[in-house]
Amino acid sequence: MVGTLPKTQSLAEQAQELGLEFFLVSYTDLLGGTRAKLVPAGKIAAVEAEGAFFAPFASNLGLGPDAPDIAAIPDPESLIVLPWQTNVGWVASDVYMNGEPFAAAPRVIFKRVLEQCARLGYDFKTGVEAEFCLLKKTELGYQVADTLDTAARPCYDQMNLMRQFDLISTLVSYMNQLGWEPYQCDHEDANGQFELNWTYSSALTTCDRHVFFKYMVKTLAEQRGLTASFMPKPFSHLTGNGAHVHLSLWDKGDNAFLDESNDVGLSQLGYEFLGGVLDHAQGLSALCAPTINSYRRIGATMTASGSTWSPRYLSYGGNNRTHMLRIPDKGRFECRLPDGATTMYLTQAGLLAAGLEGIEKHLQAGDRIDENMFVRGSEFTTLKTLPTSLLEALRYLEQDNLLMTTLGEQAAKTYLDFKRQEWDAHNAEITAWELEQYINV
Repeated sequence: MVGTLPKTQSLAEQAQELGLEFFLVSYTDLLGGTRAKLVPAGKIAAVEAEGAFFAPFASNLGLGPDAPDIAAIPDPESLIVLPWQTNVGWVASDVYMNGEPFAAAPRVIFKRVLEQCARLGYDFKTGVEAEFCLLKKTELGYQVADTLDTAARPCYDQMNLMRQFDLISTLVSYMNQLGWEPYQCDHEDANGQFELNWTYSSALTTCDRHVFFKYMVKTLAEQRGLTASFMPKPFSHLTGNGAHVHLSLWDKGDNAFLDESNDVGLSQLGYEFLGGVLDHAQGLSALCAPTINSYRRIGATMTASGSTWSPRYLSYGGNNRTHMLRIPDKGRFECRLPDGATTMYLTQAGLLAAGLEGIEKHLQAGDRIDENMFVRGSEFTTLKTLPTSLLEALRYLEQDNLLMTTLGEQAAKTYLDFKRQEWDAHNAEITAWELEQYINV
């Protein structure tokens, strides 16, 4: 198991010990795309020192064809051996240009915020609840892969879960091999939707694992003739795919968010962090819910099951899934805003920056609301709401000085440009709904 190897081992040494013949040297671009080169193990020492070189115009980093090559420098501590191809190792990488970290690369952005957190004496730990749908492509388009999975309320359905036992159990077995400590998996609220949970870790490790998890799920689904989709809202009548993040700060091995005397177990520091997230939630939406489709999930009015499970208001509660922020247990809270399309490095960079500002400014989270916000939310007239479209979210992001500074000038400009192009392309399309609605006007 990779996790048992000394942290100081080079990739070449790990290749020798693990019998690796190739490395997938991978980095993540600003739109969440994963780019990689396959490097023979005999050449990995040079790549670890100097990087694998890429033409930057070929990925979404905002650079033109005239820009010099970027170098992906692999992080040996991120090494994951492909459980289905054990002679290949995957490594997350940091992007460099001209010998310096490339400021607009998501992993580099996140590491900057982590360094700020470390200077304050804290370790940031997170976990992710990763939801996905298993689909198949037909002449009529994408449909739920399991034709028997048709119940209006299929959440936790035993039969639907066990019909996918081969794929789910293989994923769990592989995560066990990798030392992730998966602890439960289930059929979720939408037909064909599943969630696998693994144990929280340092935030950078969690982000790296989330990138690899999506790659692993998609690969194993393809091997079975299926499509695994993390799309926020594949079907208008079904619950969307979230990527809920659980957060805590640690101080010298102790959970700084834990207060046993508090009624829900959250410390004053935790509440201030939570207050910072609430304060920047509208701008964070552009990072946590980064696509046009994301806003089909956020604040959706109804699904077949009778609940959307997605937030609408900037609110928090105890173990109450109708809020944007939930305190499910002592010493942590959950942000339910991120969806399956998010670039997790950017999402967690934004959440951490917002939370640290909350601590610095001693921001107040306000009163906890112990109500069903799906039913009674409109009664709380002073509560702000989340954006209802990507365009609105981008406007909030642009107005949020903290988040724009966190991204950095180049990344912020590039991200906004890409997303506005996405919005403009969407607006140029005539949908089937429009034709049906307006053809006879």
